[in-house]
Amino acid sequence: MEKEYQISPEAVELIYSSNSPEDLLKYILSTVDDSVIVIGTEHIDLEGFAAYGKVSTLNSTKKEKNPDDTEYERKPDFKTLTGKFPSDKINALDTEKKKILSGAPIISSIPSNPPSESDSFLVPNSLSESILSSEPDVIITAPEPIIKSLQESVPDSISVPDMVPDMAYEPAPDILNTPDTQSNVVSSDEASASHLASASLSSVKAAPPPFSSLPSQAINRSSSSFFGQGNSLPPSPSNRIFRKESTSSFSGIGFLSGSKNEEYKHYPGRNPVTVFSDITGHSTCVGEYMQFVQYFRDRYSRLSEIIRGRINARPIESLKRRSFRRGGGDGGSEEISIIGMVSDISSTTNGHKILSLEDPTGSFPVLIRNSDKELFEFASRILLDEIIGVTGSVTNDGSLMLATKLIQPDIPNNVQRRTGSHGKAVLISDVHVGSSQFMEDAWLDFLDFLKGESDSESMRELAASIRYLVVAGDIVDGIGIYPDQEMELEILDVYEQYRKAAEYFREIPEHIRVIISPGNHDAVRQAEPQPALPENIQAYFPQNIVFVGNPAFLELDGVRILIYHGRSIDDLVASIPGVSYQEPAGAVLEMLKRRHLAPTYGSRVSISPEKKDYFIIDPVPDIIHTGHVHTLGVQRYKNVLLVNSGTWQGQTEFQKRVNLVPVPARVPIVDLENFDVKILAFD
Repeated sequence: MEKEYQISPEAVELIYSSNSPEDLLKYILSTVDDSVIVIGTEHIDLEGFAAYGKVSTLNSTKKEKNPDDTEYERKPDFKTLTGKFPSDKINALDTEKKKILSGAPIISSIPSNPPSESDSFLVPNSLSESILSSEPDVIITAPEPIIKSLQESVPDSISVPDMVPDMAYEPAPDILNTPDTQSNVVSSDEASASHLASASLSSVKAAPPPFSSLPSQAINRSSSSFFGQGNSLPPSPSNRIFRKESTSSFSGIGFLSGSKNEEYKHYPGRNPVTVFSDITGHSTCVGEYMQFVQYFRDRYSRLSEIIRGRINARPIESLKRRSFRRGGGDGGSEEISIIGMVSDISSTTNGHKILSLEDPTGSFPVLIRNSDKELFEFASRILLDEIIGVTGSVTNDGSLMLATKLIQPDIPNNVQRRTGSHGKAVLISDVHVGSSQFMEDAWLDFLDFLKGESDSESMRELAASIRYLVVAGDIVDGIGIYPDQEMELEILDVYEQYRKAAEYFREIPEHIRVIISPGNHDAVRQAEPQPALPENIQAYFPQNIVFVGNPAFLELDGVRILIYHGRSIDDLVASIPGVSYQEPAGAVLEMLKRRHLAPTYGSRVSISPEKKDYFIIDPVPDIIHTGHVHTLGVQRYKNVLLVNSGTWQGQTEFQKRVNLVPVPARVPIVDLENFDVKILAFD
């Protein structure tokens, strides 16, 4: 795991058939060459093991070698959890290194009867290759020195659920947070770059393209690989007052499952804040292949675990077996369930829908018939890369599953609303200080309200009950975010924009705890998850402000709130029928059903492959607060309050061109005791 070896299915069988499999495995790992990436049967020296003095009586397992040691052209696949590499991506990187790395990931358990070569649970399948393809994979056993050094530079192991603890690692330099790279990540609102995506995903150990130069538009859905993870130095220590505590002392926070040793921050005082999940100081991403593998493994393992509590699912590779298929035709098979990541969505000539699902053992096509109206409508809302469960039967030839039920992670029906906290929280976003369309008069009226200077007695009483002000991104308008933005800027220097914003925030009474998260207009990396604003910008603001990343999972005196700026709303509006900018809370509801803030990888949202997936919604919060789309929306779903908090900016020329009508100067105020919401208008 530490060296990121993989073990081929045949080698697993050979090791498992030994009377001393653990001793044999230790011997192999101690003698195998460092340049070996996938350990196959040819690397298992049984004679050397016996001579070494180990007691090892093996079954009559004959060492077999791959029948085809030459390279072959694989059909390109999408994000394979199996960790295979598409040949076209390899050719693009280096025509001299065209061999495809094969081999299944190490598994956490081995069946009591070792599977046969043709029916192995461990043999990974490319998503787009023929379902019953038996072409052998080619193994890279002796990469060139540059490849070897790249392999050794990857700090973390592949994460296999419930198998081994997280390995210690040394963080690599944060190339994403340097000024030179930040400006190259995303250039505009119209077409933000997911620069990680196209790199994703070839897995030769050749030097990958620079992380910050990989636009999302370059992604080819049929030619990528699955998984990832990340590396970068934490920023300098914050000058804010907080107390670090180990997450191990706080049980029940599923957000922390991906990083057992991660610390959370507690800001004490009359209005306490505890930050349970935040990328700030924990980013380790440089965009190497194994980091993508680890990222997608973490997403799959955590979301599939939620679904696994509702259905009894089997590995996808087991669908190739014929033992459970009985009878004939489409309806005579046993009904089974699988869980996978949606890697492709297509339609047949008859109008049926086909979903390609993938898990760490392989991939399989699922057919949703248009005659099942309800199921077909459900399938029309399925997104690429989301994790779903499918129940159905497999055709007699073992080539297709006929779905009868689709299951999303969703939140349980019995989510309990937390009670006991008092006071109110104000939720705002998209202030856009520095824009010529910034509504300063309305903003000043809002500040007067917070200071208790309203004419109305009831408004003064309401202001006195406010304990928290939560800002979900886009404090300033930024520079170069969309075409011709400079024509609509009142303040042309981004640092001056922050200085002006800090002046406004200094007027907020000290008894109100302010929490600020960044957005795509702010001066942080555009790849999400985003860290908190840098120290030099934080220094402009009052000391009682808590700066967090995007997204961030917090607790405000017992009330759990998930803050996310909401860039993925653009993707959901474009992909899901009925979701619109006019009702942004509907998009957040779709996130909640998928238990993921940004389900689709490689679209408008640039996603950094971190060690864990910070977008997974686990545990279920009491409030989800978003912004970004400049419209107001409030909705409840199974005792979770969804709030999209509008803007403080009038309509820009860019918004006119895309027909976006903002809803400015509206302020949702949430009662933390009963979650009632009041909307105040300051325009």
